[in-house]
Amino acid sequence: MEGKKINRLKLVLVEKKRTGVWLAQELGVSPVTISKWCSNITQPSLLTLSRIADLLEIDPRVLLNGKE
Repeated sequence: MEGKKINRLKLVLVEKKRTGVWLAQELGVSPVTISKWCSNITQPSLLTLSRIADLLEIDPRVLLNGKE
């Protein structure tokens, strides 16, 4: 799976003018975890993706494919 982007978290954070540190604090995870998600090294669970979408006030599908 190397090179394949699974989620768009990094791009959405920029669009929403939020940082990985902010998201880490909101979710109660380490900034390293957020960095790994943004780099598509690891992936958040579907439940966590849903929580991220709620925090960013977007449809969860935007995190996966950019479409609502």
